[in-house]
Amino acid sequence: MYAVYHGPTGLKNIAKRIALLTQTVADAIEERGFELLAENFFDSLTVKVPDINVIRQKVEKQQINLRYISNDLIGISLDETTEVADLFDLINCFENDTDPVAFDIPQDAELNRLPAGLVRTSAYLTHPVFNTYHSESQMMRYIKHLENKDLSLNTSMISLGSCTMKLNAASEMMPLSWNHWFRMHPFAPASQVEGYKFIIDELSKYLCEITGFDACSLQPNSGAQGEYAGLLTIRNYHEANGDHHRKVMLIPISAHGTNPASAVMAGMKVVVVKALDNGYIDIEDLKMKAAQYSNELAGIMITYPSTYGVYEETVKEITEIIHLHGGQVYMDGANMNAQVGLTAPGLIGADVCHLNLHKTFAIPHGGGGPGMGPICVKAHLAKHLPGHVTGGTSNAVSAAPFGSASILLISYGYIRMLGPDGLKSTTEYAILNANYMRARLQGAYDILYLGTNGTCAHEFIVDLRPFKKSAEVEAEDVAKRLIDYGFHAPTMSFPVPGTIMIEPTESEDKAELDRFCDALLSIREEIKEIEEARADKKDNPLKNSPHTQLVVTADEWKHSYTRQTAAFPLYYITQNKFWPSVARVNNTHGDRNLICTCEPVEAYMEAEA
Repeated sequence: MYAVYHGPTGLKNIAKRIALLTQTVADAIEERGFELLAENFFDSLTVKVPDINVIRQKVEKQQINLRYISNDLIGISLDETTEVADLFDLINCFENDTDPVAFDIPQDAELNRLPAGLVRTSAYLTHPVFNTYHSESQMMRYIKHLENKDLSLNTSMISLGSCTMKLNAASEMMPLSWNHWFRMHPFAPASQVEGYKFIIDELSKYLCEITGFDACSLQPNSGAQGEYAGLLTIRNYHEANGDHHRKVMLIPISAHGTNPASAVMAGMKVVVVKALDNGYIDIEDLKMKAAQYSNELAGIMITYPSTYGVYEETVKEITEIIHLHGGQVYMDGANMNAQVGLTAPGLIGADVCHLNLHKTFAIPHGGGGPGMGPICVKAHLAKHLPGHVTGGTSNAVSAAPFGSASILLISYGYIRMLGPDGLKSTTEYAILNANYMRARLQGAYDILYLGTNGTCAHEFIVDLRPFKKSAEVEAEDVAKRLIDYGFHAPTMSFPVPGTIMIEPTESEDKAELDRFCDALLSIREEIKEIEEARADKKDNPLKNSPHTQLVVTADEWKHSYTRQTAAFPLYYITQNKFWPSVARVNNTHGDRNLICTCEPVEAYMEAEA
């Protein structure tokens, strides 16, 4: 959006101004007898000085932070937020005299510090979107235009199982807009970030208490990076004990797809463990493989509750088997939303666990911004956690000491405002909501993988495979049809092909749960009409969904069902209709063929003319 608003000309002007200000600083510093390490530069300088402490005292009085590379090297970097007044303060710090000397900053000077061979002459950002919206009114309307295409939580619940799309409450998000938080640099001196450090330390304590672990690293920038960091911690532990040969990681076939990928990245060999028909890990197969690879066993990766949405009663037996053979237990924290306050990875026997803060602790998910995947460990793994060069170690997994530190404020606020009782209630409501929906849908749909008491955890799997035979309806058809009902589809075909996995979270009230159930039950009736030959197997609301506004309001309507059935199958939809922007697309064709979504060539020819 920054590029959309400024466009190619605006971005070039910004870059030129930065380069000009940097050039001005460089010339002024050289005039004062200091040496630059590089003749050419854009926005950053390295200056050789006799003693960094003399300069440091001056710049810190001006509330300026520089980078102190060594005893005689200082790094300076400018950006578009730098004001001309800042340059006066900065350059005066390099004065040899006690009284500042005036100087000029030529705003229209030519750039002479960029190598001629690196100066760009070709066109860039030629798409119309980067050349249209350059006023606040235009930009606001463009963003709103895009928002209208997005079925998000401000429209309805998003029941993506395994992804936990819960509310990011305004009260938790507000601190991100406060100056003294969001303007903080990752490498600001420790003396200037005591408040931040307090929150980071407190959050680490909270996460350790919640998980039943002893130490925490807030460095990983995503859940996947947290997995990787957790496995590196296990690997480092084995190597420190002289067990360099322990590289086999057992992974249940029901595990998240990222688990084996992370294990391979960490240099481990993946051995798959079978699952039983009810989705539980096959204990006998686990015992056999743990014994088979006993001397090489690094550990196991498990998810609890399982990826199938059930609490496996054998989980403690699983962790004991691994420990018996010298391995470590890595627990995927994807489903912590069903553990907090009721149990904990540390109580179950895990040694390390990563936490998706976007799943359990309320930070934005995926495209909502930077992620965060902290890892918590038992005491014996603490010294093997990822560190950072600023702390004197070299095993970092992120460029910054605390990853995407700003969003830690959200989880800190979430935990502080809820407190221990609130966190426990959150888990209980998540489980209650899932089981309420399961109970309403059971009978109309087959529910897979329930626990021994007939309940699910915080999510459950609806089997849609029977409808392929009875009505030629597939999971994709149900997912698309839900858009007509104003809902984002649940997770489709994971972990079982031909199914949907529903997770309501604790964020939704009963009315919203009922609305979603009503939609699925209505869709079941539509399937029944096909099964009973009251609707055509090819021309029906499911096969033609989603129905766009353009299609529904067109003069011509050739379908065997009504426009109202297409767009307003239930009354609640008339109160808040979400219109999809595109109708059914050929997913398979799109997967197998590269399709350019750019403007047609003719548009570029016209623009050039």
